[in-house]
Amino acid sequence: MKPVRWGILSTAHIGTSKVVPAIQRAINSEVVAIASRDESRAQAAAARLGVPQAYGSYEELIGAADVDAVYVPLPNHLHLEWTTLAAGAGKHVLCEKPLALTAADARQMVDVCAAAGVKFMEAFMYRLHPSWKKVTDLVTSGAIGELRAIQTRFSYFNDDAANIRNRPETGGGALMDIGCYAVNLARMLYGSEPTGVSAAVHRDPRLGVDIVTSALLEFGDGQATFTVSTQAEPDQRVHLLGTAGRIEVEIPFNIPPDRETRVFVTAGGDPPTDPDTVTITFPAVDQYTIQAELFAQAILDNSSVPTPPEDGVKNMEVVERIFAAAGGPARTTF
Repeated sequence: MKPVRWGILSTAHIGTSKVVPAIQRAINSEVVAIASRDESRAQAAAARLGVPQAYGSYEELIGAADVDAVYVPLPNHLHLEWTTLAAGAGKHVLCEKPLALTAADARQMVDVCAAAGVKFMEAFMYRLHPSWKKVTDLVTSGAIGELRAIQTRFSYFNDDAANIRNRPETGGGALMDIGCYAVNLARMLYGSEPTGVSAAVHRDPRLGVDIVTSALLEFGDGQATFTVSTQAEPDQRVHLLGTAGRIEVEIPFNIPPDRETRVFVTAGGDPPTDPDTVTITFPAVDQYTIQAELFAQAILDNSSVPTPPEDGVKNMEVVERIFAAAGGPARTTF
């Protein structure tokens, strides 16, 4: 069977540094084109990455007959436009998270892709990594009893006013950029939508985006809390607390492709001084390659993508509820 032929919309850093090389390593995929609004940048990226074709516009790539699927790492405010155009051209779409500026826009993207008969998925790559597959199995099998609480922290430092992550009009800010991971994780592990939401948001007065956001999501008898920040020491960690044990995920989201990763499972013993903790170690794998292979296989088999596209809509609905709970502006006011 011929591999899925990918086109990359933009020379964004996440694409050229992580995702494109990962797709190139996928057994059922081939990166055949990359596009930029600056043709020289597209050509430079193509030469550096060994991509055969460079285009000086996104329209040219979308119209290329030899492109089956596109990866969209564009800024958040451009996801709707270019997903819509790609679907109209019959291209399958893997879109970076979050899907759009609003849940309504995300719903429109899902509907457009469904009407066009193309595959569509939000690129939450972490949930396809073996470590999270194992953690999910442990939780659902009752290895730590009933899940009662999820605690997530995720942070980095970036106060560059020119960076798209710090611009309100492009959908920047801590909640949109990394808080969406914490929301997605909680919804995935509880297998439902939050029944209650409360939150606190601190915005940078110069940048106008949230730089520290904390939220409490209620899921029946369980809760999920998180703090995310774009102006703090870089860190990320997830703790799961159950009625009969707990799990700590060492590197939950930006899982390195070149080293082992670990999950710590505690159940029994004499906590907190002498807990019975087991360390589960996972060999180095590239979660972006796994994502590309599974998405491409869904295209080749005409089967469902690993994460239903509707999940991206529901994630944005929770993001909007968090902003509303904190008394902040809705994303539609940009």
